[in-house]
Amino acid sequence: MGGAARDLSGDPDVNSRATTDLPRVAIIGTRGFPSYYGGFETLVRHLAPYLAEHGWEVDVYCRPGLVADEKIPTGVTQRFTRGVDSKSASTLSFGFSACADAARRKPDVALIMNVANGYFLPMLKARGIPVVLNVDGLEWEREKWSAPAKRIFHTGATLSAKFADTLVADSVEIGKYWKQHFGRDTEFIPYGGTTPDSPNSHLVRERLGLEPGSYVLAVARFVPENTMQEFFDAVRLMDPETRVVVVGSAPPGDPIQDSADRLAAERPNVQLLGHLSDDEFLHALWSNAGVYFHGHSVGGTNPALVQAMACGAPTVVRDTIFNREVLGDHGRFAAPDANAISSHLIAILHSDPDRTDLSLDVSARSDECYLWKSVLCRYGKVLRCAARH
Repeated sequence: MGGAARDLSGDPDVNSRATTDLPRVAIIGTRGFPSYYGGFETLVRHLAPYLAEHGWEVDVYCRPGLVADEKIPTGVTQRFTRGVDSKSASTLSFGFSACADAARRKPDVALIMNVANGYFLPMLKARGIPVVLNVDGLEWEREKWSAPAKRIFHTGATLSAKFADTLVADSVEIGKYWKQHFGRDTEFIPYGGTTPDSPNSHLVRERLGLEPGSYVLAVARFVPENTMQEFFDAVRLMDPETRVVVVGSAPPGDPIQDSADRLAAERPNVQLLGHLSDDEFLHALWSNAGVYFHGHSVGGTNPALVQAMACGAPTVVRDTIFNREVLGDHGRFAAPDANAISSHLIAILHSDPDRTDLSLDVSARSDECYLWKSVLCRYGKVLRCAARH
């Protein structure tokens, strides 16, 4: 077993890199390892073990209480720092404490997630630590953030452009945006998908009473830019007997969550599963869906969409440049309104040939462009190049 989870206060292991000739990378800006929260956490679940297996010592900075109780691979160390656990302060406070500790330890390179951490790059640069930063999507355009929060993210992006040695964009279109607005080139590295060994049809039968190909699936957080309200309105336009499964949620009292709860109360065939950390079951839901709706509109390559493709889910997406980049010609593109969404979903759900063709197409697209093996190899090369400089 690798480095044990521990609080950093009084941690004597400050000079641990002196005990090994292996290069050390600090991964900062996620909820930690292993975590099942979102795209960055999914990336780190794959990347940290990969780097450890390929000659790195890996420090993953974690938030207390937000990582799974699982065995930690040899070469990977969880490092817990303190912060304020709130929507408005968590990213900045945990980012500050993690960057401060990494500056103290002085790894060979830091991999930073999220431009909000751009504020803290000067302390790493002052210690001579090269920084590779994943810019993620355009956080300052997300409706869920207040105007001050949007300004914080945009300023963080400006500082990231100024101080990071290497910027990574998960989308070609995001890379174009950064070149145009911030004058910086980016390395394109998308997310990867895991192709299941089996569709595990028995899981959806046993747990939900569903047959393969019989249901509509949506997987997303309930935030405005994910088009979930429009999706729930679209479901109301469908036959009440249509089986619908929704993975995702919002805090109690959120308007979209309230809308979802009302829909499920009115229609017993709508099943709300909330957040899932069981990858095997989630992959089974995608693998056996009659049609999958993906409404994400802000950001680049979305991890959920890439994983849905790896599972062969026939897909309807909100029509954006980012979703078109990922899917190519292998999906159905809908305007963000209930009528457009429902018509696409119904047409695919009730057409066996369309479902089969779309499933084969997205699987082939996944194999061609979005395999984890290629993604992780590219991260390894970028980190080694940055560490050498």
